[in-house]
Amino acid sequence: MTTLSVSDVAPPASTTSSGDRLPPGVALVIGVLMVSTFIVFLNEMLLGVALPTLIEDFGISPSTGQWVTTGFLLTMAVLIPASSFVMRRFHLRTIFLVALSLFILGTTLAAIAPTFGVLVTGRVIQASGTAVFLPLLMTTTMRLVPAGRRGQMMAITTAVPSVAPALGPALSGLVLSALSWRWLFILMLPIAIVALALGAWKLRNVTTPEPVTLDLLSLLLSAVGFGGLVYGLSLIGEASSGHAPVSPYLPIVVGLVGLVAFVLRQIPLQRRDSAFLDMRIFARKAFTLPILTMVFVAGNGIGLLVVIPLVLTNVTGLSNLQLGLFLIPGGAAISIMATLSGRVYDRVGPRPLVIPAAIVWLVVLWFLSRVDESTSVITLITTWLVFTSAMATMWAPLTTSAMGALRAELVPHGSAAFATVQQLAGAAFGAVFISAYTIGSGARDAGVLGTAQAEAAANAAFLTAFAVGLVVLVGSVFLGRAKSCAADGTPVDGALVDGPTVAVVVSAAAPAGGMAVDGAAVAAEATDGAVRETAAR
Repeated sequence: MTTLSVSDVAPPASTTSSGDRLPPGVALVIGVLMVSTFIVFLNEMLLGVALPTLIEDFGISPSTGQWVTTGFLLTMAVLIPASSFVMRRFHLRTIFLVALSLFILGTTLAAIAPTFGVLVTGRVIQASGTAVFLPLLMTTTMRLVPAGRRGQMMAITTAVPSVAPALGPALSGLVLSALSWRWLFILMLPIAIVALALGAWKLRNVTTPEPVTLDLLSLLLSAVGFGGLVYGLSLIGEASSGHAPVSPYLPIVVGLVGLVAFVLRQIPLQRRDSAFLDMRIFARKAFTLPILTMVFVAGNGIGLLVVIPLVLTNVTGLSNLQLGLFLIPGGAAISIMATLSGRVYDRVGPRPLVIPAAIVWLVVLWFLSRVDESTSVITLITTWLVFTSAMATMWAPLTTSAMGALRAELVPHGSAAFATVQQLAGAAFGAVFISAYTIGSGARDAGVLGTAQAEAAANAAFLTAFAVGLVVLVGSVFLGRAKSCAADGTPVDGALVDGPTVAVVVSAAAPAGGMAVDGAAVAAEATDGAVRETAAR
């Protein structure tokens, strides 16, 4: 990676009132970053709708097919904690060029993939570039935009990762109704290449690299731990029919050992302030309980998106276009409800929001477990809309309650943990639901099911999700409004994160269309600002 001269580094934006106008060229720079971020996050949801088509074209099982989404989420889960190192270690322009180049490489590979394995490899490379884009966009906005315009610009930039995944299913359905699934990638390439060229031409460096190091052993252990666990869970369904290449318990054990080794590795590193993920965040019960509850909330909300396309295609007979349109209202509801619940949280705390939402969730999941071919599409859309609204209502209180319990220096680690949990839970529970779907079908080949088999498979998947929802309800009973910590760790009354900050953090961290995005950078920037303001008062 190249080293640039001091003259290449852009000065920070003026914070004076006269500097409230955007400096020349800033709008173009942020516009390029917004378009690039929109493209990479739009890509997240494209293949959910295409899963039934991929299963047919490649002649694979649902357990195998779900890896186009699970592999993407798993890669994001491993790399998100490393995004802080990348942002501190390299110039912004270098990060942008490398990340978008990786995305273009992965997209090209996926578009020409001759086998399913090559397609998954392309998706993993795409995710490698995607993981850093939201922190990149947020950091640039905070550095270049004058203080008087930051609130407005942050509202726009945080809308990008919310809107893009919500539009992905509709775009995917539209393309698949007329073209091959390969066009989902081909159509992205020219836009991404133009964005890369504009970024290389106009993007300036607004950060100063720091001499930080990345603990490669921690990165390796997290990959082994997360990867082994998710892979083992994905094999349970195939093992029930005798098709698993290895016993699912072997990779699960390897994954658990890897996770234990990862935790033990962090303890000495955090003493030197160089931990990949500082484990001291879990020392506070007020943080640990919400994030454990979030594991199951994100697992249901994101994991079910892997199963929903199979259910809607095989049970109700929706076309690709109808399937894409089906998911749009849920994405819009998430963005709205996450913001509203963040505001209500300041007055009532987490439990009055999370407990009723968890109960509504259980009712909806029980209804979905009874779905058959006679269930109307309107009923299903309404049910899914209620499901996603209830999920978003829980998302904001859980995030805010947990982040408000941490000292200022631990907030970046806490936000990284939340972002990682979202991706990992989506990957792990997606694998669990596909396994339940496969077992419930009672077929040797769950990729080709009759209506009765598809109904039984759907019932099994949603009953499994209902059991997960019960865990969420139990966890919500033990939640409380956390006392925030001062810089020295002394508990103080009140919320560390105020209402406006909640809106920013949640709009970036909540999953639009059910897909989680990395809120770490936004949470760190916004919450640090709230901490400084509280300290000043």
